Amino acid sequence: MDPQIEEQLTPFRQAVKEQGDIVRKLKAEKAPDIDVQRAVAELKTRKHALEHKEFELSPKDDFDRSKMEDLLKQKFFYDQSFAIYGGVNGLYDFGPMGCAVKANLLQAWRNFFVLEENLLEVDTAMLTPEVVLKASGHVERFQDYMVKDVKNGECFRADHLIENTFEKMLADKKVSAEVKEEIKKIIPSIDNMDKEEMGKTLKQFNMKSPVTGNDITEPIDFNLMFATSIGPTGTLKGFLRPETAQGIFVNFKRLLEFNGGKLPFGGAQIGNAFRNEISPRSGLIRVREFTMAEIEYFVDPTLKEKFHKFGDVKDLNVTLFSGCRQLDGKGPEKKTLEDAVADGTIANESLAYFMGRIYLFLMKIGVDEKKFRFRQHLSNEMAHYACDCWDAEMKTSYGWIECVGCADRSCYDLTCHQKATGLKLVAERKLDEPISFNIYIYIHVYYIKYNVVECKVNKGVIGKVFKKDAKTVSDTLARMEQTELEEMNQTLTDAGEFTIKSGDQSFVIKSDMVTINKFQKTVHVEEFNPSVIEPSFGIGRVMYSLFEHNFRVREGDEQRTYLSLPPVIAPYKCSVLPLSNNAQLMPFVNQISKDLLKFDISHKVDSATGSIGRRYARTDAIAIPYGITVDFDTLKEPFTATLRERDSMKQIRAPVTELAQIVFDLAQQRRSWEDILNNYPLFEQQESTK
Repeated sequence: MDPQIEEQLTPFRQAVKEQGDIVRKLKAEKAPDIDVQRAVAELKTRKHALEHKEFELSPKDDFDRSKMEDLLKQKFFYDQSFAIYGGVNGLYDFGPMGCAVKANLLQAWRNFFVLEENLLEVDTAMLTPEVVLKASGHVERFQDYMVKDVKNGECFRADHLIENTFEKMLADKKVSAEVKEEIKKIIPSIDNMDKEEMGKTLKQFNMKSPVTGNDITEPIDFNLMFATSIGPTGTLKGFLRPETAQGIFVNFKRLLEFNGGKLPFGGAQIGNAFRNEISPRSGLIRVREFTMAEIEYFVDPTLKEKFHKFGDVKDLNVTLFSGCRQLDGKGPEKKTLEDAVADGTIANESLAYFMGRIYLFLMKIGVDEKKFRFRQHLSNEMAHYACDCWDAEMKTSYGWIECVGCADRSCYDLTCHQKATGLKLVAERKLDEPISFNIYIYIHVYYIKYNVVECKVNKGVIGKVFKKDAKTVSDTLARMEQTELEEMNQTLTDAGEFTIKSGDQSFVIKSDMVTINKFQKTVHVEEFNPSVIEPSFGIGRVMYSLFEHNFRVREGDEQRTYLSLPPVIAPYKCSVLPLSNNAQLMPFVNQISKDLLKFDISHKVDSATGSIGRRYARTDAIAIPYGITVDFDTLKEPFTATLRERDSMKQIRAPVTELAQIVFDLAQQRRSWEDILNNYPLFEQQESTK
């Protein structure tokens, strides 16, 4: 860091550290929640001020977003969906080049994770019944409040509108000190406001549409998931999935069986997810339909600390922005993953291993390491079920954006679905010594703990008494824990009846409905809910970051822009260009094309009119890393052609019969361009004609 820049940042860092210490102290003293929330809100304000100043003072790279967007639109990498009808915010179509980049990116992801980590890939339904998302907590967590511009109907998220308005008022010198003090008291409670409290706050401070200044409506309920109904009757409520993870969790038992009942193992899924963002902006960064690539890696919670493959990544030196450094107002630091686990920065080796793999993958596909970091979630922003969570963030013209999340989700999801269904979603570990213990079972159509089949079942009584609610009663009994069964057994013995609850309903169970037995059983294995490490990739965000990190302008020619994407994700690996339309050159063009196809190398033949320099510029613009040019020297024996590298624009001359193999080796990263330059003669004539 430049000493002069650091000097300007020092007061901002100190302000964050002071407030971070206050937050730590309040939490240590177990202060009232409102006091902690108020302190955290002030901490967030100071952190934002520091981050804004850091971004303002950071070295500028002369990146021109409008130029890049013009290139992407002109070459149809992607564009707004339904553009001829005016477009829809938050929806984008990928064109031929965008589809090719996306397909190559996903294939690289499959090779790097599914193949190398031996993951079990699934492809589950996007339509998801409400009951599944209720169990996972999405129905409750994805509920927001929205307000509308009364004149044009534009929508805004109510809590964001309040926060943004308050930020402006706090910075406005015309706002009185009394009002600012009142705002500071309200800010910590915004996240916990109900609809009435939000409406009252909007009215109290006379808040308007931030775009037009028009009046806004009262807050209304809005669920970020796309609701639908499944089937013609409309009685089965469902949603378009907001993430792909739940499809893996609900198939855990099948995946475990497929894996021979052994841990650890991982499930993987690539697919679209949907979130009905109230006001999506920032291009591919915030959209309503997006592709995710997620892994749910199931591990024994007692073995998370030691991961069998951690040695492969432990020496990686990565940029970590830990929670402690954020609270202290310090910047990120470089640290090996081994040291980060040893000093407690990262919770365990299992999580650190996948962070290392994420880092290696992103570097492989072209992320700029100088614009990359892992940022740890602070305790106030971490999901309640997570043990530790880090975001792989990329710096773009929009600021630092989260592109990949990597979390230790403990056993939260499996436990939720187990509780909702009554089915055990567990793995087994062998015990060093068998143990004996007493267990309770009830004899009915469903059994708890162990599936013991007995014939003393009085189905008639349950059906006759509860009728249409008989299944609900049975399912509720099936989900009862060991202690509840013991309590029911004692109560039935003493009073002859026992009350169970299911939601808002209560049911009285009598002695003639169930028979409870107690017996001793010896077991050799122990059941447990596995913990889950979850790397989750937002493919659209990764793609956008790659476009920014690899956008280039030719030195000396500001109109000549191109994308320096690595061969592994470039839409075509190679172009084949005849120097002119002379018929004598075409047999060589066709032969080289056939040779490339034998190696499964995607390529583009450009025989259009125009100078070779213009055609080089066209292929550079769509990120093609290598170009083969057939010229009139090719007609002479031994037959040769030139091979050009996009970024350096250097060319070599090589035998026509060797070119496909060379391009294949370069695309597969088996050989470097430097190696090729050292083994073939340099050629300069054609590029000089550009």
